[in-house]
Amino acid sequence: MVEQKRILVIGATGNVGRQVVSRLRDAGAAVRALARDPASAGLPDGVEVVRGDLSAPDTLEAALDGIESVFLVWPFLTAEDAPAVLDVIAGRGARHVVYLSSTGVREGAEKQGDPINQFHADMERLLEKSELEWTFLRAGGFATNTLQWTEQIRTEGVVRAPFGSTSRPLIHEHDIAAVAVRALTENGHGGAKYALTGPRALTTAEQAHTIGEAIGRPVRFEEVPQEAVREQMLTQGWPGEVVDGILNAQADMAAASEPVTSTVEKVTGTPARTFAQWAADHADDFRPAE
Repeated sequence: MVEQKRILVIGATGNVGRQVVSRLRDAGAAVRALARDPASAGLPDGVEVVRGDLSAPDTLEAALDGIESVFLVWPFLTAEDAPAVLDVIAGRGARHVVYLSSTGVREGAEKQGDPINQFHADMERLLEKSELEWTFLRAGGFATNTLQWTEQIRTEGVVRAPFGSTSRPLIHEHDIAAVAVRALTENGHGGAKYALTGPRALTTAEQAHTIGEAIGRPVRFEEVPQEAVREQMLTQGWPGEVVDGILNAQADMAAASEPVTSTVEKVTGTPARTFAQWAADHADDFRPAE
């Protein structure tokens, strides 16, 4: 049984947030989940789901009633509206925010290398200047991002992507959530900046092959030129600045392997899950419909 703190999960319907909610509930914590549409949230039975929207900070006030700690996922590409949200969190009496950030944040740099790490750095800076205690979960590449390959793998048994040699220690969403729950329910995590990765780096091509092993069906990798990916993302409506920032960051990662950390094990006492474990857990997502 964890210490009984009342905890609000913001971002409760996302891949990581759902795991945080479930783990807190299973541990007996007093957990509340924020959702724009509670009726369609699809969260476990017994979880208190309340309505709220980060783009309208005044809607958070009721959700924060009696809350001591907050797990925060920021869903926007800038931190423009964050000061108002943090003011509401602090003003309603919450003391601690566990923020899901990125390993790509460059400490002390005013200008980050891409828009995504820029908003994470801006969020961290706002939290550091606030009256709130904070913990930053600087997660590396999410294994769940490979779900973008689902349709290709189901229909053709192929992954088409740029930078096949990029090597990253992708992290299982369960491991991010496990660290988050420790930070939310235990003392001693205030002011920590936890760099979270999986236990081993795999290239993009190796990730594709690993998914193939999990589903019992070969999956091949085909390199796609960076410019072709850029044009596709722009066609899909991505802002040009964001597209260029993402692709430039990927090119940088292709040139230098991302470091592996043991933080998950240090915080939780359990080694981080491998990408093979993640692929096995999600194998049904990649299998063709029968």
